[in-house]
Amino acid sequence: MDTKPYDFALNAASFLNGRDAAPDFAVVLGSGLGAFAKQLSEPNVISYADIPGFPNVGVAGHAGQLVVGRVGPDGPRVAALSGRVHLYEGHDPNMVVHPVRTLALWGVGTIVFTNAAGAIQDQLKPGDLMLISDHINLTGLNPLTGHNDERLGTRFPDMSYAYDRDVTACFKAIAKEQNIHIGVGVYAGLRGPSYETPAEIRMLRAMGADAVGMSTVCEVIAARHMGMTVAGISCITNYAAGLSDDLLDHSEVKATADLARNKFLNLLNGGIKRIMAKE
Repeated sequence: MDTKPYDFALNAASFLNGRDAAPDFAVVLGSGLGAFAKQLSEPNVISYADIPGFPNVGVAGHAGQLVVGRVGPDGPRVAALSGRVHLYEGHDPNMVVHPVRTLALWGVGTIVFTNAAGAIQDQLKPGDLMLISDHINLTGLNPLTGHNDERLGTRFPDMSYAYDRDVTACFKAIAKEQNIHIGVGVYAGLRGPSYETPAEIRMLRAMGADAVGMSTVCEVIAARHMGMTVAGISCITNYAAGLSDDLLDHSEVKATADLARNKFLNLLNGGIKRIMAKE
């Protein structure tokens, strides 16, 4: 990994500037949630392999493409990162957040992180969506560790309101209008790649977590460090360990995400249009 994350991201952003104008809004799509990128109008598809420094995506359900397009024929332009890399693949935190930093330097101001997550909260079940109100970083890692480059952000960024309340409220309002059942809760991010034990889930519940997954937290930290407006949506794809008799399997995670596709698309499409109309 390049030891100068700012220069590393600026090089990638310069490449993107030569391929397309930066939209104001971006979405990072988690496991099984790539359908959003596929339904954008007037798509400009850029492979991660072509973008300087972007890592190869090795997890099923992650396409490894940046897609710039419109939400509907005359809707706002957005960038969709269809796929991400994870700490559990052995990547350095700076590599995990490199795409986010690239988007920020390209000119994206607002970003929504989506993920597949396991339900801890009793009110959540597979197929539900959850707006992230806060997170608990239990990866043991932070992308800001080491020398702080002031061009990226301040040394000690405040995380009191990591997930923007106004953007979250827009998604919540769309969910109500479209009769989409949606939860609001705290996302616990662990490193993985093994799923949690029932004892660990009991610990997470006691700590106040409502859902658990293996992504997002480092990306959110990096985005807030750079002053981006952030929101998060979890697609609940399974009950966390010990909350059902079923064994956990990644193929079932993707299958459940597919079942939730329509309401996920309706929520994202409606929410983005409302958020962009307010700006």
